[in-house]
Amino acid sequence: MAIRYLRTACNPLNSFLLLTSKSGVGGSVSLFSTAVHQKNTGEDSVTEDSQEDPHTGTIRALEQRANKLEEQVRDLSERCRLAVADSENVRKKTQKFVEDAKLFGIQSFCRDLVEVADILEKTTENVSEQDLVDQNPTLKMLFEGLSLVESKLQYVFNKHGLQKMTPVGGRYDPYDHEIVCHVPAENVQPGTIAVVSLDGYKLHGRTIRHAHVGVAVETQE
Repeated sequence: MAIRYLRTACNPLNSFLLLTSKSGVGGSVSLFSTAVHQKNTGEDSVTEDSQEDPHTGTIRALEQRANKLEEQVRDLSERCRLAVADSENVRKKTQKFVEDAKLFGIQSFCRDLVEVADILEKTTENVSEQDLVDQNPTLKMLFEGLSLVESKLQYVFNKHGLQKMTPVGGRYDPYDHEIVCHVPAENVQPGTIAVVSLDGYKLHGRTIRHAHVGVAVETQE
């Protein structure tokens, strides 16, 4: 009797399963399961994308910041290089200025001193050999003393870079010479300096007084 009761209970269940298989209810269940799985997958991917976006933005921001910093470093490096170059130029100019001040600080003094040398030279030139031959010891001693002073003065000049020009026989140079006259070119090449009426001087290669010269020119017959 129990077996008969189980059979009676199972018949409606079998009928329900058969009905659902024929009507396609099982396929609907399967499709529903697939849709749920796809939805879950999509949500996972969206979640992953939403998790990756902040990191990507941070990396891009850091890269942009790094590029800006590199540009700033290049700009500052260039400015520093220019500043160092300018400082070096100023140092060299200052050093040159100090050196010139040491060399040419006595330029005005030398201009005045060479006039004393001119007086001594003219004084000794005005004493003739005949006057020295005559028995005049006072004049002879005076001449020797003046000659010694003149020689010593020229030695001091050379010691401190002050040199007398010797332009006779050389070409005329407007930076060193001043033409005061023209003389006939006798036994000298025209255009060269034949006579000097006032000695010129240079201080360490810089002309502090032009030499007054006479230039030889061709004469017209």
